[in-house]
Amino acid sequence: MNMPKKTCMAAAIAMLALTQVPASAQQDKASDGVVKIGVLTDMTGLYSDFAGTGAVEAVKMAVEDFGGKVLGKPIELISADHMMKADNAASIARSWIDEKQVDMIADNTGSATALATMKVIGDKKRIAIVTGAGTSRITNEDCTPYSVHYNHNTEAMANVSGKYIVKQGGDTWTFLTADYAFGHSLEADTSKVIKANGGKVLGSVKHPLNTSDFSSYLLQAQGTGAKIIGLANAGGDTINAIKTAKEFGILNSGKQKMAGLLMFINDVHSLGLDTAQGLYVTEAFYWDTNEDTRKWSERYFKNMGKMPSSIQAADYSSTMHYLKAVQAAGTDNADAVIEKMKEMPVNDFYAKGAKIRSDGLLEHDFYLMEVKKPSDSTRAWDYYHVRAVVEGAEAYPPLSASTCKLVKQ
Repeated sequence: MNMPKKTCMAAAIAMLALTQVPASAQQDKASDGVVKIGVLTDMTGLYSDFAGTGAVEAVKMAVEDFGGKVLGKPIELISADHMMKADNAASIARSWIDEKQVDMIADNTGSATALATMKVIGDKKRIAIVTGAGTSRITNEDCTPYSVHYNHNTEAMANVSGKYIVKQGGDTWTFLTADYAFGHSLEADTSKVIKANGGKVLGSVKHPLNTSDFSSYLLQAQGTGAKIIGLANAGGDTINAIKTAKEFGILNSGKQKMAGLLMFINDVHSLGLDTAQGLYVTEAFYWDTNEDTRKWSERYFKNMGKMPSSIQAADYSSTMHYLKAVQAAGTDNADAVIEKMKEMPVNDFYAKGAKIRSDGLLEHDFYLMEVKKPSDSTRAWDYYHVRAVVEGAEAYPPLSASTCKLVKQ
């Protein structure tokens, strides 16, 4: 049966209107009346101690402290283990967004996995906050309008460790480097800083991710005679390298020191002060810095039985910042929320007056620490001497140096 022309015209207009619903309206509808956060992290691998279940707990604390609702909508939390595999991370992120209407993906530990997730959220127009990955690619060539790099990157770790250790006499270096994107970035960035400040790089030894036997790698590094062995690795690799160095007498020789370029308080705790004493560590957060950091960390300790890593503290802070931005935007639409996140300062126990730049980088202060001798520690988890406080503007390269396509040069 033929429809009248006017009826056909009306139907066509109605269909056209449906296909032209603004992206913001589509996203609000997709959220299904819920603000949903997914914590995508390493639950079982070599990074699980400083991220993992502790990251989930930190995000959970933030949701509870916010009141469990935002804009009258319940806040729901889900989590998954990407097992440090980029294809797993991308698959989980895609299914979370398509099938579970996840609005924000938190933590994203591991550089390769974070980059994979970022590709998905860039296409799907959801938000990813990266606290647990270090590669500077996140806010340079691989930046997206919907990703935020919150805790640390290889450039900041390099600037703090390289510059200040050279100033304190550690002017010759060799590297023990994890052979993947993060390790390569950290070594390259630190080498540049060392040379710029008058130091020399005498060698570099690459090792596979998740190495158990560091004997041959450390002997090569020791053989260079460098004053500093820079550990361009993290988690279990850092711990195993330091334990081996202790066994070989490198840490007690007085000739060489080690610098954990990305090391966390959890790593120091696992090693014990007898082994870790004297190590240089660059941190974005330390639980015992001031009254605010102590107050929050002691709450976390009651839940987890350990003090938080900088990543776990950043998971809480970044989730709170995201929820405040949703509240301020009056919507969970990603475009509106990310605009508010960049507009509003982060002002809490984790960072004071810090801002998210146009490339997605949160610029905040860092600390160069030296691990205490056992005799200097007065209580549990009292592990660090603060050797330098480095402002964010000095730790990170200027925005003008970013290669992110979002930055107006």
